[in-house]
Amino acid sequence: MFLLAVTLYFLLACLISWMLLFPSGREFVAAALAGAGTRLQHTLGRLAHRRREDMGALARSGRASMGGLRAFWSDHYLFCLGGLALLCIPPLLALLLAGKPTLSAYETSTREVNTQVAGLLQGEQLVPPPALPPLVFTTAEVQLERPMLSTASRDWAMLDSAYAQRLLMAFRIMKEKYGYDMALLEGYRSPERQNTLAAMGSGVTNAAAFQSWHQYGLAADCAFLRDGKLVISERDPWAMRGYQLYGEVAESLGLTWGGRWKMMDFGHTELRQPGVMHKQGNK
Repeated sequence: MFLLAVTLYFLLACLISWMLLFPSGREFVAAALAGAGTRLQHTLGRLAHRRREDMGALARSGRASMGGLRAFWSDHYLFCLGGLALLCIPPLLALLLAGKPTLSAYETSTREVNTQVAGLLQGEQLVPPPALPPLVFTTAEVQLERPMLSTASRDWAMLDSAYAQRLLMAFRIMKEKYGYDMALLEGYRSPERQNTLAAMGSGVTNAAAFQSWHQYGLAADCAFLRDGKLVISERDPWAMRGYQLYGEVAESLGLTWGGRWKMMDFGHTELRQPGVMHKQGNK
């Protein structure tokens, strides 16, 4: 690279010296520049002339086309008017006969408003039902379905208030619309109790302490009352139908229903809130 630069510098120095010391050199360079300028002028002139010719041809073609259109209109104006009428009249008739157009997505809704849900959203405060006798939770059938249920917390005051109101609304809808009496089996669950239940195996729960929404008062397990007795097992067709309805009602109130999980927990609902639990478990 250095040798190339030195060579170019040497050639440039020789050229400048030749032009300064020899008049013939200056004349040669001047003649070369003049010739280049003349050739450039000739080239530009030819391009301008060709452009003028092209524009003239285009103008002549346009005038000829307009003349042809005028001649066609003069000879066939009745045919043109008839075709225009055939194109315009059908759409105009359709618009006039259809009346005022309305997009279906913006039509007035005919669906009935759920007054119970509307009341909940407007701030109606529901009251928890009276506590059931402890013996209801200690029968052999109940203990077989839910071990350690007798020591579970059923204190509504320990539940998150927003979740408790939605759960109470679900209880009301299940009673008034479907005829099912609901019972709270367990609400808040301490971390120690959660670990104890987790140690009993995946058939009880997969969640350890603070991996369950129960520890935050945002989950509850519920079942049904029939003739004063708890009905928990989904093997009972009446109870299974109730769980399906309960899941629909809970989800309509914004709750997560355990019946959709891989390890289905039909009586479980929870209200998941961002930032409350960093690591979510299955229950």
